[in-house]
Amino acid sequence: MSAIIISCAITGSIHVPSQSPHLPFAPQDIAAQAIGAAQAGAAILHLHARHPDTGHPSADPAHWAAFLPTIKAGTDAVVNMTTGGSAIMTLEQRLAAPRANAPEMCSLNMGSMNFALYPMIARIKDWRFDWEKPFLETTDDLVFKNTPRDIASVLHEMGTLRGARFEFECYDIGHLTMLKHFVDRGAVQPPCFIQFVFGVLGGMAADPATLTHLVRTADRLFGTDYQFSVLAAGRAQIPMATMAAAMGGHVRVGLEDNLYIAKGRLAQSNAEQVSLIRSIVEGLGRTVATPAQARAMLGLKGAAQVGF
Repeated sequence: MSAIIISCAITGSIHVPSQSPHLPFAPQDIAAQAIGAAQAGAAILHLHARHPDTGHPSADPAHWAAFLPTIKAGTDAVVNMTTGGSAIMTLEQRLAAPRANAPEMCSLNMGSMNFALYPMIARIKDWRFDWEKPFLETTDDLVFKNTPRDIASVLHEMGTLRGARFEFECYDIGHLTMLKHFVDRGAVQPPCFIQFVFGVLGGMAADPATLTHLVRTADRLFGTDYQFSVLAAGRAQIPMATMAAAMGGHVRVGLEDNLYIAKGRLAQSNAEQVSLIRSIVEGLGRTVATPAQARAMLGLKGAAQVGF
């Protein structure tokens, strides 16, 4: 098996600060946790921005600029900027910071979907900021919009014009079909780096049988012109990542996806989760990829070509 890429999703736009005091949202904390995750073994840092005072998901390029240069100065890990942002953002808002910073890598959700977060409300007793509970409550009527036109726009803006490669986030099997459609159109150049996403209400549940079905489907659609990674929300994070590693895939951890390190115990940092999955995959006989190896495997343009 080839070296395994560990991605770490540092903060995301799903969890709210009231759920964990360790979820970073101030720029210095996002930067410190990203650098710590890289030092623990993450070759790719998947990033979102938040308002530095409230932790609200943010698309403001100024909020991104407060931590991107620090991360670049502190680690050679690959910066992977979200183009998904948050389901409450428009496409123009979501693309503002990636356009300005021209990263090596971007995430790209391969379809529109329900994005329901409201079940988390029942587990939160004390609210830190006024925006959090209303934000979660309204997700019973929230659709993340990423139509074929939106996908084509992201591919053109970030790929064709700025040279980014993509983490294709697939929350359901139909998203693989959509990716194949764009490969057939010539808008996506293989090999593809596919991130199977489990555990978001509206997408696939974290089921091992579903993962094996997805891999068989991707084999049929893409042959050898793809690599896959797995992320699972919540308690399924480590079990599903372990399965992916055993199957020859790559893995993603991070506080965007799961706030815990063990049952009933909050993770103190992103690095703690990276260290845990690193020990597991090395125990399976996998070698953890360096950032340089990840760049070579994914055909990235290199850190010298970014805009920050």
